[in-house]
Amino acid sequence: MLKQRERHLESLINWREKQIIKVVTGVRRCGKSTLFSLYQEYLKSAGVSEKQIIAINLEDIEHEDLLDYKSLYHYVKARLCKGKFTYVFIDEVQQCTEFEKAIDSLFIKENVDVYVTGSNAHMLSGELATLLSGRYVEIQMLPLSFAEYTEFIGKRDNLNREFNEYLKNGSFPYIANMQGTDVATREYINGIYNTILIKDIAHRVGITDITLLESIVKFLSSSIGSPISAKKISDTIQSSGRKISVNTVEKYMRALTDSFIFYKVDRFDIKGRQNLKTLGKYYIVDTGLRGMLTDTSSSDLGHLLENVVYFELIRRGYKVNIGKVADKEVDFVAKGENGIEYYQVSASVLDENTLKRELAPLQKISDSYPKVLLTLDEIMAESNYEGIQQLNVLNWLLEDTIL
Repeated sequence: MLKQRERHLESLINWREKQIIKVVTGVRRCGKSTLFSLYQEYLKSAGVSEKQIIAINLEDIEHEDLLDYKSLYHYVKARLCKGKFTYVFIDEVQQCTEFEKAIDSLFIKENVDVYVTGSNAHMLSGELATLLSGRYVEIQMLPLSFAEYTEFIGKRDNLNREFNEYLKNGSFPYIANMQGTDVATREYINGIYNTILIKDIAHRVGITDITLLESIVKFLSSSIGSPISAKKISDTIQSSGRKISVNTVEKYMRALTDSFIFYKVDRFDIKGRQNLKTLGKYYIVDTGLRGMLTDTSSSDLGHLLENVVYFELIRRGYKVNIGKVADKEVDFVAKGENGIEYYQVSASVLDENTLKRELAPLQKISDSYPKVLLTLDEIMAESNYEGIQQLNVLNWLLEDTIL
């Protein structure tokens, strides 16, 4: 089993039969349903009977009559096992109108262990957060890391070639598994994109102008790793002859982050130790998806690399910000259990001027926390610049993994 998925499975096992709702979130097709299947197999191997497991996918036509909370509640209630734990799994729970009422009613019943998945962060706000405050744990999932991707394809013969394929094809598990043609890969990604755009964003938020929404998606996709503001997007769209207010842009951007297609990263003043409210950056959850949306080029490699490093830090449990130190910017300030780590990311620093430019922000930081420069350059021996460690990013991405 893939290491990251194994950690998620262990998390579900650790929360088994605890009086708390397990909520697995993440972009569509990142592996949430597969995680549930693996966990259900574990339960059966531990002696749980088929009757004790109720599995519902609210996007399956078989369950389309369960899309209101009363129907969902009564369906599950009628199948509960008396005197034994019943494990209730509900995929894409946000498809059910007022689902939180059904979940809350099931949660308070004796011997009912509830697990749900959702493809929209909005489900964890508003009514649900109020109703279930302190009674749920969120397990966040992402598509495959580079280490998981190489495990999926079963080879690490040529890391540069495999990494280029990873950037091009993206990180959705099905794509790595099928090893299909470029056309098949593009069609699969396009299907995910259209479902997210229509079902998870436009339908939920009530957006009728899909073309305008797509304009914002493409703007964000082409601007990963660059400071972005809603006003800048609004001005750009209006310059092409379309009218859109800053408030509308902000609404659409929130919907895009709620659907886990984009992740916003705020800036952090390293010297002042405070978050900054302006000019955050956005990263896209899958580079294959970005490739479909934009015309990429080799000069774009640095931003793609930055995108991959951001999500790897998230996978490793860090809280991540963009760092500001005086007039310089540090790509990532990663806060973990053991303190802070600083990361600068560059495709290559073989050019002396590039090396100086990338080191400069890290050199301005006066504290003693680890500082790392990640590049694609082949490093024959450990490179250390006044305490700043340079590492090959592919080796860093594969740390602690065995094929």
